[in-house]
Formats: sequence, C-alpha cells, structure tokens
Amino acid sequence: MTLNIADLFEAVADAIPDRVPLILEDSRLSYAELELRSNRLAHHLQSVGVEPGQHVGIHMRNCVEYVEALLACLKIRAVPINVNFRYTDAELLYIYTNSQMVALLVEAEFVPTALAVVPQCPEITHVLIVGDDYENALAAQSDTRDFGPRSNDDHFIIYTGGTTGMPKGVVWRHEDFFFAALSGANLSGPPRRSLEEVVEAAVANTNPTVLLLIPPLMHGAAIYSLLTAFLMGAPRVLTRSFDPMEVLRLVEAEKITGITVVGDAIARPIADAITASEGRYDLSTLKLIGSGGALFSPNLKAELTTRLPGLVIKDAFGASESGNDGVVEFGEDGSKRIRSNPNMILVDDEFRRIEPGSDTVGFIARAGHVPVAYFDDPVKTAATFPVVDGVRLAVLGDMGTMEADGTIVLLGRGSMCINSGGEKVYPEEVEQALKTHPAVFDALVAGAPDARFGEKVAAVVQVRPGFEDVATEALSEHCRTHVAGYKIPRSIVLVPSILRSPSGKADYRWARETVAGV
Repeated sequence: MTLNIADLFEAVADAIPDRVPLILEDSRLSYAELELRSNRLAHHLQSVGVEPGQHVGIHMRNCVEYVEALLACLKIRAVPINVNFRYTDAELLYIYTNSQMVALLVEAEFVPTALAVVPQCPEITHVLIVGDDYENALAAQSDTRDFGPRSNDDHFIIYTGGTTGMPKGVVWRHEDFFFAALSGANLSGPPRRSLEEVVEAAVANTNPTVLLLIPPLMHGAAIYSLLTAFLMGAPRVLTRSFDPMEVLRLVEAEKITGITVVGDAIARPIADAITASEGRYDLSTLKLIGSGGALFSPNLKAELTTRLPGLVIKDAFGASESGNDGVVEFGEDGSKRIRSNPNMILVDDEFRRIEPGSDTVGFIARAGHVPVAYFDDPVKTAATFPVVDGVRLAVLGDMGTMEADGTIVLLGRGSMCINSGGEKVYPEEVEQALKTHPAVFDALVAGAPDARFGEKVAAVVQVRPGFEDVATEALSEHCRTHVAGYKIPRSIVLVPSILRSPSGKADYRWARETVAGV
C-alpha cells in the first residue's frame, strides 16, 4: 500500500463503510456506495480504452457523479481533468486539447456546448453523458475492486486559471499532493505518515466536523477539502450552486459546524442573508468559516463575528501550485502575516534565498512536497518550479518580506503590482480599504495607463443596494484613512457586478480592461 489517494480512500472505505462522507441535496452516499459506484465507472472507463496515465475530463457542476468520476479515474491510475463549466467554446477547446484528454464525462446541462467542441478534439474518443447513459454504463459493469497496483508517483492534475492568463495544468505526484494539498489527512496536527495511520485516525473520528463546501469541485481548494475529509472520515455537504439562504437552511438542517468559501464574493451574500433572515434559522452549530483562494475583508470579518458570537474565521493561504501553506493572520497595523514554516521561504528573481530579517521584498516559495511541472509547458515549469541546489521549489506569484523569526508578511501578487511613478501598490490592500466603506459590496483594483506616472491606481466597484448614488470621489477619499496617499484610487468605475470566476477568484484581466479608458 502507498500514499496513493485511491489506495487511501479504499482503505478508509473498507474501515468505515457505513459512514456517510457525501451529502448533496437528497443524496446521502456512504463510503460503501461511493466505492461500489466508482468501481463500476472505473471499469467502464477501462472498457472504452482509458489507460493508466491518460487524462479524463470532468465537465460538471457539483454533483455525486463528479465525485464518482474523480474516484474512478484515480482507481485506474488515469488523471482527472477539472473543467470550468462557465467556459466558452474557445476556452473549452483550449482545455480539451491542451490537457490531451482521451475521454470526457459531461453533465447534460453542458452537452450542447461540449459536443460543439469535441469534433475539433481528435484525441477525445469517448463521451459519457450524466443521466441514463451514465447509469446504463455503470449497470453494465462489475463493482469488483480488481485494479492493478498503484504508485506514489501517479499523477494528479489541477487546472488553474489563477487571476491572469489561460489555465495551466499543475502536475502533482500523489504523495506530494497528499502531504501538501491534503495536509497529510490531518488539519489540526502533524501529517499522517502511513496508510495505517490514516485509517486509524479516520475510524477514531466518530464526531467529525460537518463542513459545507460551497465552491465548485472544479476549483482546487474544493478538491483539497473534499479529499481531505474523505481520508479523515468526515462528511462534506455540497451545493449544486450558491444560494445564500439555502446555505443558512443547510446549516440548520445538517447541523453544519463549518463553511468553506472563497473570500467576500461568497461570504458577503451569506452575511446579508443572516441579516435578512432575522433569526429564522438556527445557526448555533456554526463555529467556523474558512476561506481559500481569496482573503476576507476585515470589516466583513467583524460583521460576521458580531452576528455570530464565537465564530472563528480563518483565511487559508495556498495555491494550486503549492497546496495548503498556512493561515493568514492580520497584524494590528493591518499587515497580513503567515507564521514561520520551514517549508516556506522567500527568493529573489534569480531564485536565491532571501535571508530572514533583511526587509528585502521577494517571491514567496515553497520547498518540500511541491508539484513537478505545469503540464506540457517546460517554459512556465522552469519559471515556477525551478530546481535550486537539488531542491524543487514552487515559486508563487505572491510577494512578501520575511521577518527575523521566519514570519512572512504578505504584500500581494507581483504580477498585479501597480507601478505608479516608481511607487509599488499591491491591489489587495487597496481593495481591503475600499471594502470598509458601507456602500461597497465588492471591489477590484488594477493599474490604468497614466501619462504622467505610467500607471495610476484604478478600481472597479460594485455597490450595495441602496447606495447607487454614492460619489466615486467619496470612495477614494474614504481610502485615505486606510492607505497612503499614492495608493488611493485616482479613478473608480461603478459596475452592476464584479466579474469573478465560479470559485470567487478575481478576474484581473477584466478589471484592467474596464479601467483602461478612465
């Protein structure tokens, strides 16, 4: 047995077959049910010629079949490919072909779009549609677990769009994925080191945290959370789509203790729903709201903890390229900090390590268990996953400084940094300042061309209902009490809604285009 994700899941499923790890609407699947149905799907994929190492696309919203497809691929050593269900024809064509997928599992809702693209993808030789075709395919196959041996070196790929550029496939070894992305199946302590440890801990976890997972499973953080829970013997409640009132209903109905969101884009509507519901739902079991992929704004944190006393709010720091890297804590001065971690370092443009306490700004990097590459992209691989002195690093786009004790102070994404007359401005801190204004529902900050300074700080703002007449000058002036004068937005564009990915990630390309002419 290995630290292969399929081996680990099967061992846990054998130990606690009747426990329910997956809840979605009216579906409540036990480990045994998930195991048998994913075995059938795995055999189906084998029957149509899918071989170890080949790639299988999963083009679905959150559904039981998505989870079954994920597990089925892993069982036969195939590689699941997450497909963003909001992609246009051109974007789908890119990911279908770039990933070199040979089979596609698609939800009925997306069949017209998918089938319009598939004829241009000669490597895709099999398409299975969720519904009758899917169920018939499973019924025709055995649920026996008779798959060959697996390896720690089997691959797991997560396509990430990030905040800029076309999606990239991050290639992980299973063992590295287990330790870095799945936290070694232990979110509150040292990682488990063996299959036996994982199983023993899962069996002992008889009163697990019940977590509501809101982001779509095609988002890396959602996959992290789902698989981590499966290996810990803990349930995950999924939603088909995001409805803040439905979230509150589920908290009451399922006695949910934690919610996973992606920053303010999801948490703000939940906070508003709590206010609007006027105590209609019993939220007393809710103890934790955690965010991955985007940080909470401080004012929203304060609002949530006021409405739900005792609530713990955590900002996770991580990426598809590095896994779970720690928890972001806010200093009294508003700085964002990550506690010392021997695997987290700071490097310069030449990938040389920056010594702690030097005040030098550098790129945050992770050592240890990191991905091996971007799929089929040696140039970007060399830039993001360099091997330095025999050690592979994952060099993230985030910038920061490192204090003498190893604490990392986060500044923001280097690619998004605005250079205004030589002054560096990181959008995140200006966005946080804007969000403290009561009129602001959401905001993105980007650089706009400026004749004098090269770039100027500009913002796209979505206002809350009832504040449509707010003056943009008032929003800019409000920032003066939170950030230095050179960081204040020189122009602000009000929009009906901020464009984000289905997971809640900011679309900075759209933001730059929106502010370019103001």
